[in-house]
Amino acid sequence: MDSHGKTHQREHQDDVISPKPVALSKYSNRIELKTLLERSDGGARLAGKRVVIGGWVKSSRAVKKDSPAPPPPPQPSSVAVPPPPSTTKSNISCTEIIQSKMNIFRKLFDVLSGGGKTTYPVFDKPEITGQKATSPPEYIIYFLISDGSSVSSLQVVVDSAMSTIPATQLMSLGTCIVAEGVLRHPLAASAKHVIELEAEKLLHVGTVDPEKYPLSKKQLPLHLLRDFSHFRPRTTTVGSVTRVHSALTLASHTFFQSNGFQYVQVPVITTTGVGEMFRVTTTLDREEKKHDGLSIETVKAAIKEKSRLIDHLKRSDSNREAVAAAVHDLKKTTDLAAQLEKKQKPKAATQKLDFFGCDAYLIVSGRFHLESYASALGKVYTYGPRFTADKIDNARHLAETWNVEAEMAFSELDDAMDCADDFFKFLCRYLLENRHEDMKFISKRVDKTVTTRLEATASNSLLRFSYTEAISLLQTATTRTFETKPKWGVALTEEHLSYLTDEICKGSVMIIHSYPKEVKPFYVRLNDDKKTVAAFDLVVPKVGVVINGSQNEERFEILDASIKELGSTSREKYEWYLDLRRHGTVKHSGISLRMEHMLLFATGLPDIKDAVPFPRSWGKANN
Repeated sequence: MDSHGKTHQREHQDDVISPKPVALSKYSNRIELKTLLERSDGGARLAGKRVVIGGWVKSSRAVKKDSPAPPPPPQPSSVAVPPPPSTTKSNISCTEIIQSKMNIFRKLFDVLSGGGKTTYPVFDKPEITGQKATSPPEYIIYFLISDGSSVSSLQVVVDSAMSTIPATQLMSLGTCIVAEGVLRHPLAASAKHVIELEAEKLLHVGTVDPEKYPLSKKQLPLHLLRDFSHFRPRTTTVGSVTRVHSALTLASHTFFQSNGFQYVQVPVITTTGVGEMFRVTTTLDREEKKHDGLSIETVKAAIKEKSRLIDHLKRSDSNREAVAAAVHDLKKTTDLAAQLEKKQKPKAATQKLDFFGCDAYLIVSGRFHLESYASALGKVYTYGPRFTADKIDNARHLAETWNVEAEMAFSELDDAMDCADDFFKFLCRYLLENRHEDMKFISKRVDKTVTTRLEATASNSLLRFSYTEAISLLQTATTRTFETKPKWGVALTEEHLSYLTDEICKGSVMIIHSYPKEVKPFYVRLNDDKKTVAAFDLVVPKVGVVINGSQNEERFEILDASIKELGSTSREKYEWYLDLRRHGTVKHSGISLRMEHMLLFATGLPDIKDAVPFPRSWGKANN
């Protein structure tokens, strides 16, 4: 038996000898349901304890108080059947025979219909959710209540006489109830639960309007729940995903704190960054709308790519028309860059009007700022929101994500890959050890392979390939045709990564490193071959990149030349970054984990919009 099993066995033995006391939830005059339901005995030994619980109705059913108690549920072999016909004559009339048979039919009907209060089972769906029909004045209501602390729900038995609120309102899905009562073993022999609460007082009832409450409908699919993101955590699936998300956050802090990293907060508003960024301003220059979504860095990168294309066309003896068209396209892009540079030169009057007096953006990556603290404290990390303004709407992209980022001084590429490897496996183990019930539920409801996947990842070595090796593997693929032809120098696409993880690695996690310098940011360290840079991606099946990282350029001259290629407007805003190379430079590397993508891997969810509480994507910011 493993250590986890022995610990569970000891806890069970302790509960049998002396059940643990039921503690009140801190900062609340109630107990959390997990303190009852996640015990080794399911809370059975707490029968007779008086408690206060609170939660939301997951399902409900009412039974008339004056209904006669039906017989216990029979076994299939013991169902009463009419006796065989007698061979002796009888004076019993036909009417008497029919009447005697009717009692048997009634008993069979009661057994099959579950009539009577003692045979009430645990229901997954409410049978009464605000119907307009009038309910009996006195009856017993059976609720399944969840307070979000556990996957499991508690059955609460309520006498309708203790409430002045109509039954249909009490029983509606989503109603909030705070009740005081005594824990007891269920009366029904067929009950699936071992403990329930017999309520003696209703301390609070928060009703819902079932005609307007969106979760009154049975099992809305996840994509429809996105329109009601303020209610969707009340569903069992989203509740479990949220607890897993919380566990991953805690695990991240635990990993870095236990490995000597210092936590540092980096700014959300910055003056540096790459890619499509959200600009922060208190004034809106309407002229800039003409080139909305374009940045000078993006256009400069396009110029370099178009220049390489022209060189390629000339070397390949392409026709004059193709070369001329490419040259014309390059000229248009160069003119656009000149226009953007002109517009990005801040005017004194505009600077005075704007809040910061310079161009400011929402942060894309926190590693720039982490470098300054790694250059003083050695090993640092942060966790916070990151923003990209790419106009993309798919299952893997959000405008706002949360990243765990770390930076290490005196560290090179291999060190960063080792850190990513250890961190990723730690997160997998942490979920298996600390969120067992949630992972069990997610395996049933979302993806039955998640537990096996996490176990395999936590125990096996991660495969590592260079970018060049990955391209060779893709080029020799005989069972797949790619939309983007794999050749050295192109960025690896989603279909490339999918083939590598599914076909080459057989569903395992892999790390790809040493990319061409053209496909990675300007600040990544140039390798000795002058063609590749010290960057890597940790790639998982079905999701793609979960962790990326790099050894960043510590040599002033090389970094300075890379910044100059970005354009004259970039030089000034990166001066502070260059200062780190001018004064006490050191080799350093870091990693960045995309928390939402990690959650997709851990839960098997197909869409990233279901992995965050309030998703923000192109054209969508509901609340």
